[in-house]
Amino acid sequence: MATPVKVYGPPMSTAVSRVLACLYEKNVEFELISINMSKGEHKKPEFLKLQPFGQVPAFEDESISLFESRAICRYICDKYADKGNKGLYGTNPLAKASIDQWLEAEGQSFNPPSSTLVFQLAFAPRMNIKQDKVVIRQNEEKLSKVLDIYEKRLGEARFLAGDEFSLADLSHLPNTQYLVSGTDKGNLFTSRENVGRWWDEISSRDSWKKVVDLQKGA
Repeated sequence: MATPVKVYGPPMSTAVSRVLACLYEKNVEFELISINMSKGEHKKPEFLKLQPFGQVPAFEDESISLFESRAICRYICDKYADKGNKGLYGTNPLAKASIDQWLEAEGQSFNPPSSTLVFQLAFAPRMNIKQDKVVIRQNEEKLSKVLDIYEKRLGEARFLAGDEFSLADLSHLPNTQYLVSGTDKGNLFTSRENVGRWWDEISSRDSWKKVVDLQKGA
């Protein structure tokens, strides 16, 4: 029997939850190994061998190790192409290119403002860190401009990369979950007709529900 892949990190982490959602979509068995970041376990030498930047997740598949959640997701989709959702990362060069361009948009345009808002609004209060109202306002404006582009795109297609749910959509789940469910900024998504419809659909997938259940049990 094949050894399950290993994911190191807490499911509350947006990057870890991105990888977990991908594994569930692909029906790939995995072992989630807890890393207590408050105790600095992510900075210990044994972990730094897997993730030299001391961040989560780290990922192992037999003899190989990887870091960076989007790279891990691409690897999972290619390595386990015949399992689970076979079209998650496209089945031809054009489909892959379309998914990749929206993954780039997520990483470069959506993630910076949304991650800042997640930290300021969801995590800072838990960590007794003072919220920066100016930073919140600036990044809300930036994210709103990105979502205006998404609104137009999602009026043309059911999902970002076309008519099928893909890794491009999946990659948006972690930050959006926090903003819609854990802050007062959910209206950025729900007030836009097409973005709201898209969010309702992608967040109701069984794979993401399983990730949310893991987070609740953490």
